Amino acid sequence: MKSLRSLFGGDVRQFTMLGALVALLLFFQIMTGGKVLTPTNMVNLINGNSYVLILAIGMVMVIVVGHIDLSVGSVAAVTGIIVAMAIRDWGIPWWAGMLLGLFVGAAIGAWQGWWVAYVGIPGFITTLAGMMLFRGLNQFIGKSNSVPVPDEFQFIGAGYLGEWGPNTGLNNPTLLLGILAAVYVVWHEWQLRKKALRVGAQPQSYTIAGIRAGGLILIISYITYLFGSGRVGTSFPVPGLLLVGLVILYHVLTQRTVIGRHIFAVGGNRVAASLSGVSTKHTYFFVMMNMSILAAVAGMVFIGRSTASGPFDGNMWELDAIAAVFIGGAAVSGGIGTVTGSIIGGLVMATLNNGLQLMGVGSDRTQIIKGLVLLLAVAFDVYNKQQGKPSIIGLLFRNRSAPEDSVDGGAETPPNVDPRTAEVAVVGAEPTNVTAHEQHPSADAQDKEGRT
Repeated sequence: MKSLRSLFGGDVRQFTMLGALVALLLFFQIMTGGKVLTPTNMVNLINGNSYVLILAIGMVMVIVVGHIDLSVGSVAAVTGIIVAMAIRDWGIPWWAGMLLGLFVGAAIGAWQGWWVAYVGIPGFITTLAGMMLFRGLNQFIGKSNSVPVPDEFQFIGAGYLGEWGPNTGLNNPTLLLGILAAVYVVWHEWQLRKKALRVGAQPQSYTIAGIRAGGLILIISYITYLFGSGRVGTSFPVPGLLLVGLVILYHVLTQRTVIGRHIFAVGGNRVAASLSGVSTKHTYFFVMMNMSILAAVAGMVFIGRSTASGPFDGNMWELDAIAAVFIGGAAVSGGIGTVTGSIIGGLVMATLNNGLQLMGVGSDRTQIIKGLVLLLAVAFDVYNKQQGKPSIIGLLFRNRSAPEDSVDGGAETPPNVDPRTAEVAVVGAEPTNVTAHEQHPSADAQDKEGRT
C-alpha cells in the first residue's frame, strides 16, 4: 500500500475522479461503437466546454473562501455583447476588443468584490443581484439582438494551430506540445528526486518513478495522437491551449504563492487567518474580481466559437461551473478544493453530456443524470466529513511515512487531528488542511462527537 500511495501521490480524491473520467470515456466508447475517442469528437468536446472549464478555475477559488458566484453567466454575456458591439460599431481592432473585455470583467469584479469584502454582503446575495442586473444589461445594450464578431476574433473560440514543418503524419504543433509535455514529466520526476536528496529524505525508487512517468507519457502520447491525427487543418484547439495555460497559471497561484495560502486559510478559518495577519477583505475582493475577469474570458471564447454575441449567452453557465467544482472534490463548507480537481470534475460533466448525446439520450434524461451525479458527489463529501473520514481509498493509504509525504507534497489531514490548530496553514502548512469552523459553528460539535 505504501508503494501504491507513492505511485499516485497527491490527493487520492482527485485520482478517484480521474479514474471515473477514464471509466466514463471507455464506457461511452463501447456503447457508441467507437464514436467518443475520435479526433473530431475530442476537438468538439474541448471547444464546446472550454468556457465552463475556464469558469470552474475561478469558481473553485470563490468556493474555497466560503462564497459562491451566481453571476458568472450574466457577466460573460454582458462582456460578450459589449465587445462585439465595440468591434462592430466603433471599428476597434479585435485585440483591442479583447482588452476591453478584460477591463469590463475587472470593473464588474471590483464592483461585486466591494460589496462582498467591504460592505459585508454575502457573495450569494451580491452575485444573485448581479445575475439579474447584468442579464438585463446584456439585453438592454444589445436590444436582444445578435451581434457578429470578425474572423480574427473567432480564432480564440474555434481556431487551430497552423501547420508547419515536414510531413510527420501528425499535426506538427500538436506533436511539439506533446513532446514538451513528456519532457516536463521526466524533468519533474528528476526534480522530485533531487529535492528529496537535498533535504535528506529517502527518494522514491526508480521503479516507482519510472512507472509513474511512463504511464503519464503514454497518456500524453495517446492524447497527442488523438488531436494530431484529425482532418487536415485541425490540431489541438486554441481554446484548449488557452485552458491549459490558465490551469498552469492558477495551479501555481493557488499552491505556490502567498495569495494562494491566504485563500485557503481564509476559507478554512477566517478568524484564525485574520489573527495570523491575513487581510480577509483583500482576499474576498481578489477572488470576486478574479472570477469576473475569468467570466469575461469565458464569454469572449464563447462568442468566438459561436461567431456572434446573443441575448441568451451564459444561460445556466454558473450551475455547470459550480457542479464541476463540487464534483472535482471541493468541500461544501469551504477551505478545500483544487484547480486540477475542478477541471477533472468539469471534464466528467462534459463527457456525460457528450456521451449521452452520442447515445441518443434526450436532454430531459441527461439533466436527470447530471443532477444525480452532482447530488451523490456532494453527499459523499458531506458523509465523509460527518464520519471524520477522508474516503475509502484515503483510509487504505492512511499509514504513510513522513519523508514520502514531504517529497510528494499534499497529504490529507488525519481524522484525529484537531482542525482548530489549522491556522498554521497561513505560514507554511498545506492549504487543504484548513477547515471551516468559524463559518460553520456546528463543526465544533461534530469534532467533539467524533473524538468521543
